[in-house]
Amino acid sequence: MSPIPDAGDIVIIDFDPQAGHEQAGKRPALVLSPKQFNKITGFVWLCPITSQVKGYPFEVVVTGSEKTQGVILTDQLKSLDAQARRLHKVDQVSTDCLANVKVLVATILSI
Repeated sequence: MSPIPDAGDIVIIDFDPQAGHEQAGKRPALVLSPKQFNKITGFVWLCPITSQVKGYPFEVVVTGSEKTQGVILTDQLKSLDAQARRLHKVDQVSTDCLANVKVLVATILSI
């Protein structure tokens, strides 16, 4: 695995296999879990990013990124094995963007 990702990093990760309406294939995703958690467990909590903006209330526009455009799908939070999925960092979002994503995820999960 490449360097351990941290919250706010944008990584490329393979979401396959998938089912139903889940995001599939290799795509960017925003890491939400902190580096220490990711290092200890080998897992990362993340939300996929898509370029298909639909205007849903759970979408957060990617900001602060130099390379990645689109929206973060906060309703598709996943925990995946970072090494098995061969994730690698390509970018990062702004602190405000990460905070907005965390608020929506907390709202969806009622925490």
